[in-house]
Amino acid sequence: MKLPVNLENIKNAYSRIKPFVHHTPLLRGEKIDEIINCQVYLKPECLQVTGSFKIRGATNKILSLTEEEKVKGIIASSSGNHAQGVAHAARSLGIKATLVLPENAPLTKIEGTRALGAEVILHGFDSIQRYKKLYEIVDEKGYTVVHSYDDPTLIAGQGTVGYEVMQDINDLDAIVVPLGGGGLLAGIAVAVKEMNPKIKVIGVEPEAIPRYSESRRLGKPVEVPMKDTVADGLMITKTGVNTYPIIEQYVDEVVAVNDEFIYKAIPEIIFKTKLLVEPSAAIAIAAALSGKLKYERNQKVCFVLSGGNVDHKKLREFIDL
Repeated sequence: MKLPVNLENIKNAYSRIKPFVHHTPLLRGEKIDEIINCQVYLKPECLQVTGSFKIRGATNKILSLTEEEKVKGIIASSSGNHAQGVAHAARSLGIKATLVLPENAPLTKIEGTRALGAEVILHGFDSIQRYKKLYEIVDEKGYTVVHSYDDPTLIAGQGTVGYEVMQDINDLDAIVVPLGGGGLLAGIAVAVKEMNPKIKVIGVEPEAIPRYSESRRLGKPVEVPMKDTVADGLMITKTGVNTYPIIEQYVDEVVAVNDEFIYKAIPEIIFKTKLLVEPSAAIAIAAALSGKLKYERNQKVCFVLSGGNVDHKKLREFIDL
């Protein structure tokens, strides 16, 4: 089966987006070693230009558009981080951007998107409602959609996270990645597995919305009911058409973690690494704290901290537990 993304796509994306994004550092998390029982490495995409990995895929996609598409403008649906990535890339390239965000999106993400010059439309509370509104606008305005996770060009951009990790360390035992729609996990899995197939790739999703876990259990893509989770950036109810086959082929394990361990992980990360992370980014560490991931002390494991755009008002709730 020919997959929609390969290592060559990711290398090309890395060269294309390099002027617009940070090559984020690979950090040792020695103070977390004890609680996870391995040698912890952190890929802090919370230090990225917009505070999230999302700018990578958005920039790669927007750079690939035709001149006609750029003139008409672009539109995207997001819980916040993708919106800021799209808005930043659009501003850098002089393109009009419209973003459809949920009405309950963290204020920091709404304000951050508007500050980048994009038009923000608040609509609904889940991705289904947002995409319905998005396509109504597309029919009226003719904008080009920059999908938040299921576009091959966007996935290749997200895969540059894994490509950078492999440039910075070549003897990892595993890499653990937050799993929402699957664009980040799919891209990283392609980069890592095609460069070193011995490295285990693990995806972690919220237990409340276990679409990939259920898909693996049933042997086919499924949609699950929308439920609430503190990991607002991972609130997707179904697998992606393009992400699913990549994840099935390249990802060794998918685990689901409940909010209790995400709440536990956030202060551990913030106080022991001095990195500000949002709940969706903390889910990889949460999986290790939950006991669902078991490692030995000599193993080197990279945890991807996918973003740091946490709502200021909620931060106290996360650290005053």
